[in-house]
Amino acid sequence: MARAKILAPKGVSEYVPPRSRLFEFVRESLIAPARLAGYQLMELPVFEDTELFKRGVGESTDVVSKEMYTFTDRGDRSITLRPEGTAGAMRAVIEHGLDRAQLPVKIWYSGAYFRAERPQAGRYRQFYQVGIEAIGLDDPAIDAEVIAVADAGFKAIGLKRYRLEITSLGDAQSRAAHKVDLMKFISTLDLDEATSLRASINPLRLFDDKRDEMKLLMSKAPILMDYLSVTSRTHFESVKTYLDALGISYILNPRMVRGLDYYTGTTFEFVHELLGSQSGIGGGGRYDGLMHELGGQELSGIGFGLGVDRALLAAEAEGVITQERFVSDLFIIPLGDSAMIRALEIATDLRKVGKSVEIAFGDRGLKGAMKAADKSGARYVVVLGDEEMTSSVLQLKNMSSGIAISVTIASLADAL
Repeated sequence: MARAKILAPKGVSEYVPPRSRLFEFVRESLIAPARLAGYQLMELPVFEDTELFKRGVGESTDVVSKEMYTFTDRGDRSITLRPEGTAGAMRAVIEHGLDRAQLPVKIWYSGAYFRAERPQAGRYRQFYQVGIEAIGLDDPAIDAEVIAVADAGFKAIGLKRYRLEITSLGDAQSRAAHKVDLMKFISTLDLDEATSLRASINPLRLFDDKRDEMKLLMSKAPILMDYLSVTSRTHFESVKTYLDALGISYILNPRMVRGLDYYTGTTFEFVHELLGSQSGIGGGGRYDGLMHELGGQELSGIGFGLGVDRALLAAEAEGVITQERFVSDLFIIPLGDSAMIRALEIATDLRKVGKSVEIAFGDRGLKGAMKAADKSGARYVVVLGDEEMTSSVLQLKNMSSGIAISVTIASLADAL
């Protein structure tokens, strides 16, 4: 009796060939603008002390209260698979003293993150993000740079049908003034026990409630943008001025509240119009107070997390990337043992100059090898036999048009 197959856990986003090529392209496109802007790699653990996320993300958030994968390890320690990137990055900055060196600390990271959510299209229990953090300076120009880096990443993929929504969640003075009137308003609502508890911990969480009845109730609530202090308003106006100068269009969304408690000041989200209910493809904001909450200095920071999975879905929905974009430059068909040696030499030389080359392995016949070349999607194919090795002349066949031209082995790279 055949043994039962073992399948991946439900809700995990997996990428296997050939779609993994598209995933890799999207991830690298999102990372590249950060590298060009001077952000450096930070490689972080996928699990952390649970207290990091309770203190850093906020116990009133759905992320902490409902969605974390938490377990007790063999040392009787509470460990959590990372549900987001900023708290871990800030922990590492403090632990390794990066905040004691030149500021701002500018880092980028990428990898898998984990949330115990109900799986659906674009919402996974294991998902992938690219993130950056700029820590140490409260400068509106850095806010604009962070947003511009994210925007450049989406444009590098080829995305067009997305919008940038921005707001300000103000400083401590702004939020204190707003909280007084917001709590008065909430006290007039008939809320269930769980919602009332969330409101008592952080009343802004109610703006993030996805239930239609709560959206209707909160549509009349006072908004934080109307309570910004002079300092917060001046900062936010400067951010908008910089974005205007960079030609980055945006929409003001005064009711935006992202799902993490540490956000303050400039807050933003990128939304794609073709992704339905899971339309957010990335976002972030400033987080004054997070470093101090985690045991570090009183330094501000700003960052983002961009969803690789959703950016890929958006690119596919727009039709801006296809498999044809990532096929090999050349497929070599060697006929015989001597030809295989020469084929390996040619392929190695071409790869050194950046050409992607595949070889027909397995001692298959010419007909079978041509079928393999066709299935590979390679742009060009050459057959390498005794005659070609003697003359050093190959017939370089264009697989789309069927037209072949004569080229020497030495000029093959230029011909490609």
